[in-house]
Amino acid sequence: MATWLLLHKLFSGNNVMDEHAPLFTVAAVLILAGIQLIGVGLLGELQVRHFFTQSQNTPYAVDRIVRIRPSEESLSR
Repeated sequence: MATWLLLHKLFSGNNVMDEHAPLFTVAAVLILAGIQLIGVGLLGELQVRHFFTQSQNTPYAVDRIVRIRPSEESLSR
């Protein structure tokens, strides 16, 4: 949306704010919201990595392995 408005401004030479003021405002808000979401995601990723690095825990634990067919190891014995 913002790219279309920029191209419209560059190629037509008209004032975009006179014709598309609400559209321009929505585009600006969406760009800022996207930057904030990416920033929050990166901060969350850093917190998770820091937690599991400091505590030496794994993020998961295997309780048991369930197999439908016997494995090759048990057949060769």
